[in-house]
Amino acid sequence: MRHRNKGVILGRLKGPREMMLRNLASSVFMNEFVVTTKAKAKAVQPMVEHLLTVAKAGDLTARRSLLAVLPQEEAVTKALSLAQNYLERNGGYTRLTNLGPRQGDGAEQARLELV
Repeated sequence: MRHRNKGVILGRLKGPREMMLRNLASSVFMNEFVVTTKAKAKAVQPMVEHLLTVAKAGDLTARRSLLAVLPQEEAVTKALSLAQNYLERNGGYTRLTNLGPRQGDGAEQARLELV
């Protein structure tokens, strides 16, 4: 039974799933948007929101916390620079837009972008 289990599995084991979400989050920071399936976008959205909240501090502790999660150092630098745009905003840094089904397999696509 999956009672009270909030996390999504996405058809992967724990290690590959976590690495996929970390790579997706770093792609959001580096490109400021990403087009992926709706389930993956909904799974990575809270992670991106939390990482931007951490990055708003802009100090060494925030940089080290981001380096522990994001695999690319360029993504960490970009996240810290982007976070300065959101200093007066209390959450709601991302927008999820539905794009319809994908041509090949019919999976629902979504665009996750920074506001």
